[in-house]
Amino acid sequence: MRKKTALAAALVVAAALTLSACSSGDGADSAKPSESSIAKIEGQEEKKPGTVLHQPYTKPDLVLTDTKGEKYDLRERTKGKPTLIFFGYTSCPDVCPLTMSNVAIAEKTLSKADQEKLQVVFVTTDPERDTPAELGKWLASAGDKSFVGLSGDFATIQAGARQMGIGIDPAKKEKNGDVVSMHGAQIVAFSPKTDKGYVLYGEGTSADEYAEDLPKLVRGENP
Repeated sequence: MRKKTALAAALVVAAALTLSACSSGDGADSAKPSESSIAKIEGQEEKKPGTVLHQPYTKPDLVLTDTKGEKYDLRERTKGKPTLIFFGYTSCPDVCPLTMSNVAIAEKTLSKADQEKLQVVFVTTDPERDTPAELGKWLASAGDKSFVGLSGDFATIQAGARQMGIGIDPAKKEKNGDVVSMHGAQIVAFSPKTDKGYVLYGEGTSADEYAEDLPKLVRGENP
């Protein structure tokens, strides 16, 4: 596979990790991540939706609450399983529901056995509003009822996101009543072989593109 220079790699990931403004009304300006969130990558042809990371992320050390109100240890519960992790929130009018819908559509193209292996984890960036019950209802409509929804203390969630190079800011209410949340809108795929996050997908990834890559991700292969 062709490798890019370190500079080019840094620029690609810096662009990919730009925060998205999700709100119940008009969007806000994007913010760029800190230099510490820029990882070296192994380049792919531009037509490929996923970016293979040259230095994979360690799975976040997160213990949160799932949609059943039970403790969920992310590392322990997803150990040795192909896992997709996304940070977002239920009041998001566009990026978050579209992303979850695309993954849900793609997942259904897998065999039943592979569907059972794949873990899709949605971690809220707005835990004050996204209670476990609310997350469960939203995932059933925007994604799939098998998806794992996690909520908890914002500081804990933010620290976990940073371990994946993803920045998130606390949700805030604008003067007009709109709720705005700034968060990295990327999905990181974790290998069942190493439990490392080795592929990053941007918010523009389609259901068909996920469907093409999922069989390989389930096997822990590069897409």
